[in-house]
Amino acid sequence: MKDIQCTAIIPAAGRGTRMNKKKLKQYIELNNKPILVYTLQAFEKCNNIDNIILVVGEKEVDYCIKEIVEKYKFRKIIYVIKGGNERQNSVYEGLRHVPDSTDIVLIHDGARPFINEKHIKETIGCAYKNGACVLGVPVKDTIKVINDNIIVDTPKRDSLWSIQTPQTFKRELIKSSYEKAIKDKYVATDDSMIVEKYSDINVKIVEGSYANMKITTNEDLIIAKSFITNGMTLD
Repeated sequence: MKDIQCTAIIPAAGRGTRMNKKKLKQYIELNNKPILVYTLQAFEKCNNIDNIILVVGEKEVDYCIKEIVEKYKFRKIIYVIKGGNERQNSVYEGLRHVPDSTDIVLIHDGARPFINEKHIKETIGCAYKNGACVLGVPVKDTIKVINDNIIVDTPKRDSLWSIQTPQTFKRELIKSSYEKAIKDKYVATDDSMIVEKYSDINVKIVEGSYANMKITTNEDLIIAKSFITNGMTLD
C-alpha cells in the first residue's frame, strides 16, 4: 500500500458535558500530556498516514495550534479547523479540507487515545479493498431493547458489536455520502451509518481491542489513567 495516500480526520470539538469538568475532556492530562496528544501521536507515527486534519471548537483553534501542534512538534497536521455544532458537522468540515490526492480517509475520535498502529493499518487495507470499514469489538454484555422501562426484546449477543473508530473509507465514497446527508439534513450516530444509507457498499468490520475506549465519563478517565500509569501499550 505504498502509493496509497491516507488522510486522518480527528474530530475533537466535543464539549464533554457528561464529565462535568472545567477543562474539555480532550485536553485533560494523563501523565502530564493531553488526551488529544496521545490520539494524534498514534496517527503521526503511523507510516501509512500522510496527512492529519484536526477539527476543534472555534475557541480552541489558536490554543491547539500553539499548545498541541507546535508544542508537540506534529508534522503531519495540515489543518486545524473549527468544527460544527455536532460531530457530524465537524467531520464534514474536515472532509471539505481533505486533499484531492487522498485515496483513503480515516475518521477517528479525538478522545479515543489508545488506538494502535496495527489496527490503523488494518482498516486502511480493508477500506482500500472493500471501500468502507469500521473497527469494533463483540459486545460482552447481554443487550436489552426497552420501551418505557419494559424489556421488549433481547437480541442475540453473537450478532452484536460495539463500534469504535477509526472508521475508514475511500475518499469519494465518504465525501459524496456526507454531501447527501448534509443536503438531506440526515443525522447519523456514526460515519458508517451515512455510507450505509447513501451507497450500496457493504461496510466491513475489523476486530479491534477493548482497550480502544472513548473517554466519555469520569469512570473512563480513571481507567485511562490506569492504562498510562501501568505503561499499557496496544502494539
